[in-house]
Amino acid sequence: MESEISDLVAARRRKLDEYRERGLNPFPNDFRPAETAAGVQERFGPLSRAQLEASTDSVSLAGRIVGLRDFGRASFLHLQDRSGRLQVYVKRDAVGDEAFAAFKLMDIGDFAGVVGRPFRTRTDELTVAADRIQLLGKALHPLPEKWHGLTDTEARYRQRYLDLISNPEVRATFRMRSRVIDRLRAFLTARDFVEVETPMMHPVPGGAAARPFVTHHNALDMDLYLRIAPELYLKRLLVGGFERVFELNRVFRNEGVSVRHNPEFTMLEFYWAYATYEDLMGLTEELVVTLADELLGQRTLPYGDLTIDLTPPWPRLCIPEFVAERAGVPLDAVLALHLETLRRAAATLQVPVAHDYVAHHGPGAAGYLLNDIFEATAERELIQPTFVYQYPVAVSPLARRNAERVLFTDRFELFVGTRELANAFSELNDPDDQRVRFEEQLQARAAGDEEAHVMDEDFLRALEHGMPPAAGEGIGIDRLVMLFTNSPSIRDVILFPHMRPERRS
Repeated sequence: MESEISDLVAARRRKLDEYRERGLNPFPNDFRPAETAAGVQERFGPLSRAQLEASTDSVSLAGRIVGLRDFGRASFLHLQDRSGRLQVYVKRDAVGDEAFAAFKLMDIGDFAGVVGRPFRTRTDELTVAADRIQLLGKALHPLPEKWHGLTDTEARYRQRYLDLISNPEVRATFRMRSRVIDRLRAFLTARDFVEVETPMMHPVPGGAAARPFVTHHNALDMDLYLRIAPELYLKRLLVGGFERVFELNRVFRNEGVSVRHNPEFTMLEFYWAYATYEDLMGLTEELVVTLADELLGQRTLPYGDLTIDLTPPWPRLCIPEFVAERAGVPLDAVLALHLETLRRAAATLQVPVAHDYVAHHGPGAAGYLLNDIFEATAERELIQPTFVYQYPVAVSPLARRNAERVLFTDRFELFVGTRELANAFSELNDPDDQRVRFEEQLQARAAGDEEAHVMDEDFLRALEHGMPPAAGEGIGIDRLVMLFTNSPSIRDVILFPHMRPERRS
């Protein structure tokens, strides 16, 4: 196979040399297309054969040659641009001997510009009869012949450019991603949220439970961390008077790779002063349903073997109440985070306890155990959009305590299709409570929890200057696009996902 490809590359290079020997530039930049393939179809598609023959209108378009049939003194090719494909007819008598000879040096994969008149072939296909055709860029490697049949999906991810050339549904996925982001911006700005940008390199990693990537700033001679979340900077803006603020941001977390996780991903985070997490439940329903209505025209979506119904209101599931009922243990004991009761609940629900929670998580042991029990028991059942709320304080170090259940927080996560899509809570704006939470996180970190939060004195100083009561939320853009495009893997919605190094033979 490699020798066959080498022969094809060598043949294309010989054509490139011959093209140059003719005094022609194989990589010019002097052609300006006036139309797209879709535009030509829209303009001339409704016209009959007779109407096209009577027309003197000419079009110019450019794109990649993705199909080529040679009939000696004439050829048919398919030209693909950003909007789609269109057939082109190139005849020697129409373009002239010299131009036709140059055209014969073109291959599938080359870029070409065409000027000509639309007509219909015998099979009634709308086609452009070329009066002029020009090479705009020579492709030295052939396109894959049977890309659709490839079973090695990693090859598609590694050479995404070939995937995009060959598979229109892949291009459609990333157009949808762009539209989702565009409509998210419009939704929030229409509600008086201001878009901002915060640092991507942090002196202190914070805002989430995750291991950071570390880099070094030479001039300052200091280590910096690629951000794991923009949360603490966006809250500083609440302190500064930005009452409604959002950021579409790249986030970096030094974690494993799976169908749900990529070490570099995109999040929307927004903060709303004088709102609660319950306000965000309503806003989140409205946001997702608006996107579905505008972009898909429906609220019932296929997702793998599932059917997701986005019609609100979405059900709400309380963590302590769910675990108490499912395990048959007293709710009061769960609300008190009684460790032995939770161990009994884990045994009843056949949830394996992988480590010593006290040794690993310190004072937050019971909270972490309750959270793990819930994740192991309930998440696989959360197919329809569901708000899961009241997380333990230990696993929510930045969230406001619930006024009645003080060991729990006013926090929810949104699950759709068994996957977490959003995380939100009423924000903790009491600097003294926040300091205690950070100190507890440091104890958990000392006990071996590498993802526990670190102390951030500057953020505490900001809180001490006063932050309004507020609610904030993060939405995983990649997972949202997965839902809207029925994509099974996060790699399907990230143009260039991180991959393991290729094996070289």
